[in-house]
Amino acid sequence: SAAAQSRDPILVPEVSNRAIEIKYSFTGEELLLFGAIIYPDGRAPDDRADIIVVIKGPTRPIRLREKQRVAGIWVNADSVRFATAPGYYALASSRPINQIMDERTAAIYELGLPNLSLSPASFESEDQLRRFEHGLVDLKQRQDLFAERNGAVEITRGALYTARLPIPARVPEGSYSAETYLLRHGRVLAVASRDIDIRKTGFDRFIAQAAEHYGFLYGLVAVALSVGLGWSAGWLFRPR
Repeated sequence: SAAAQSRDPILVPEVSNRAIEIKYSFTGEELLLFGAIIYPDGRAPDDRADIIVVIKGPTRPIRLREKQRVAGIWVNADSVRFATAPGYYALASSRPINQIMDERTAAIYELGLPNLSLSPASFESEDQLRRFEHGLVDLKQRQDLFAERNGAVEITRGALYTARLPIPARVPEGSYSAETYLLRHGRVLAVASRDIDIRKTGFDRFIAQAAEHYGFLYGLVAVALSVGLGWSAGWLFRPR
């Protein structure tokens, strides 16, 4: 009811750094997500509340290919295209998700790696789709771009929360969201979000923009540099 909803608590989230600059020396960063739970009567209830925080973005299409060995040679076989795969996804929770909410609620809010909305296309069967979904998650986890940390959210006095999530060195640049969910008895009581911007700076940004917007010219310059460096090395080290 409207009266009950008006009595729901409010989240006031914050992030330690909302603008991350990727320089040539960038080796990663750890973000602190913290905030307060404001209750209507100013007093936290006796029963336990849970917090889940998620950092994700940017969403881009990706085609995943499966390798098969034919006559001793690895070749591309099946492939599936995912239209909305996040480049980075990290989740931290006060308890394991299956102890906080049921599978249906987790799927609705896309909480947890099995519940990511990837918008697959051109797959032939459910078995193939599940295989490629698991393959994508496994690949991103090995690259430190997908992560889940159960029990990594600390809640103090039922009103303050903190969590730390890593931003790896190879994180893609773009716009991210840091989302916080407050739950009790399996029900989502409040959701709040903060934006995070991750961008390359300096010469790295110039190179990235040139490759994206002037691909043909960038390719010609790269080839010319390679030829020039090869010729210069040959001239310097030629027998005298």
